Parts: sequence; C-alpha cells; structure tokens
Amino acid sequence: MNRLIPPLIFGLAGIAVLVSLAIWQFQRLHWKNTILADIEARIIAEPVGVPARPDPVTDRYLPVEVSGRLGTPFLRILASRKKIGAGYRVISPLQLADRLILVDRGFIKLADDVPAVPDQLVTFTGNLHWPDEVDGYTPVPDYDENIWFARDVPAMAAALSTEPILLVVRTSSLSPPQLSPMPVDSKGIANNHLQYALTWISLAVIWLCMTSFYIIRTKPKTES
Repeated sequence: MNRLIPPLIFGLAGIAVLVSLAIWQFQRLHWKNTILADIEARIIAEPVGVPARPDPVTDRYLPVEVSGRLGTPFLRILASRKKIGAGYRVISPLQLADRLILVDRGFIKLADDVPAVPDQLVTFTGNLHWPDEVDGYTPVPDYDENIWFARDVPAMAAALSTEPILLVVRTSSLSPPQLSPMPVDSKGIANNHLQYALTWISLAVIWLCMTSFYIIRTKPKTES
C-alpha cells in the first residue's frame, strides 16, 4: 500500500496545479471582458474635438468629430473584409483649422480607383487609433505602387507630412459616402482565456484518469 502513496501525491499535485491554472484563466477572462466592455463603451461615447496633444495610450479609441478639407495625396493599406475579399484602406491627410492629421477614410476593392477628394468641407466622426500592426515580419511599403502592408502611424504621417494622429472614420457628411468605413471596434483584440481555461480543465481530467488508472493497475491484489 505504501508504494501507492507517491503516485497518489504526484497525481493530486498535478491535478491541483492544472485546476489552479484553469481558475487563473477564468479570472483573466473576467478581467479581459471588463476591459473589452470599457473599450466598447469608450468607442461609442459622445465625440469630442481632437485633443491638443493626444496620447497614444490614454486617447486610444477616443471618439472625435472634426471638419476639414481632404488633401489629394493618399496611401493604400492592404486589407480585407469578410464576404468581400482583399482591398485597401485609404489614408488621406485632413486639413483642420489649425493642424493636419491623418484620416482612415475606409475600404475599396483591389480593382477600384480611389475616388477624387471633394472640393468642400467634410465632417467626419470616428475614433483616434494607434493600431499595433507592424512587427519584424511586416514588408516594407511598395512606394512605387503606393501599397502599404500595415498602418504605421508615424511612418504614414512622415509620408504625408501630417501630425502622427490617425482618425478612423465611422461616419461622414458625404452623401453618398465615397468609401466603405472600417470603423474601430474590439473584435481584433484577442480574448482566448476561455479556451485556455477549458484546455487546463481537460488536462486535469486526463491527469485524473491517468492517475486513477495507474493506481488501479498497481494496486496489490488480495488473495481469495
């Protein structure tokens, strides 16, 4: 009987560790859901003006409303949409009363031409955003074809000689709108904690079964 004690302790310890990891992931899930709810509430809040010095952390997703004139240069950022396919986000400079910022006007298909900018004052509502789309694997933009592979706010601002401020359009005063907006939302924020928790629970069940099987197989048989 004594030889069963070490595997029993080892089995129970493993189960305890796996269950604790599952509980931790459930706690993380609650934490992430709270953050996502706060972000969604922030995204759809009443729009304000662009802050004098917006902060990429505290002002991310800030809803704003601006009026200005679109500049003629533009950048095309490779993107895709469900049920539509590949296309481009169109980034243009927007001249406000006293500053020049970037505006993500929306989506066009690969084969479509970028519409000419209107010769009129345009009002946009949307959200400030500093998307984290660039990493070590992001290709260098194809400057000859004007194709970018990620929204790199500082680089885009340098290319269009604007402030490093990006407004992602939700609605505009243009009727009909020239482009299909791709507004900011929280869908791109990873939230896999439920899957992780279920994985740890599954491993705990498997560990329990293996421990039980081992103990049953190694338990001394009583003589009849």
